[in-house]
Amino acid sequence: MKSFLEKIRKPRTDIPLNKQIAETIGIILFGLVLGVLQKWIDGTAANALPVVMQQLDIGNYFGRLAIWILLATIISVYAKSPLRAAINTFFLFISMLAGYYLYCNYILGFLPKTYMMIWIVISFATFFMAYICWYAKGEGIIAIFISSMIMGVLLAQAFHLSITQGFYMYHFLEVLTWIMSVILLRRKPKEYAMEIGLSVVIAFVYQLIMPYWG
Repeated sequence: MKSFLEKIRKPRTDIPLNKQIAETIGIILFGLVLGVLQKWIDGTAANALPVVMQQLDIGNYFGRLAIWILLATIISVYAKSPLRAAINTFFLFISMLAGYYLYCNYILGFLPKTYMMIWIVISFATFFMAYICWYAKGEGIIAIFISSMIMGVLLAQAFHLSITQGFYMYHFLEVLTWIMSVILLRRKPKEYAMEIGLSVVIAFVYQLIMPYWG
């Protein structure tokens, strides 16, 4: 099994442990800041935010899936191994939740425990998802399929795709997020065309199975 996976993408083993630990600590701090920022935005009246943030609808953007999928993908594909991808992605989300709910508890004076437990379970699920996502930058049909899944879900978050109901944009920032994923997961021209084509099919299927969350 290990040799099969290494044909898709081979982990790097030349990174010193202290650098790996420092990277994880940086991701934890980043997650804490993101969590506090998100809750501050959630708890602030829209007209009290800077005009640019109001126009871009930042509050709703951070409340949807696209940005978190992109951040997890970036951390995963640039990790040195699938295990490091899983560890770093998990710590991003668990530290983000810590920042979010610490702000709830100590600044706003309430703690929604049920929602917190749901998101903690989801954070544990990201450990396994990130392990798989690491292979998106690998070689072969499996890597193409994984990267197409990521791009397809983000495409489905950015646009409404329907033959009968038409084609339109959901959210400008989610379009930018999808474009960033297309750039991030680029590969050789023929494989790239296959990847993008498959991602469109996945986006259509995604919207048929799962309604847009926003």
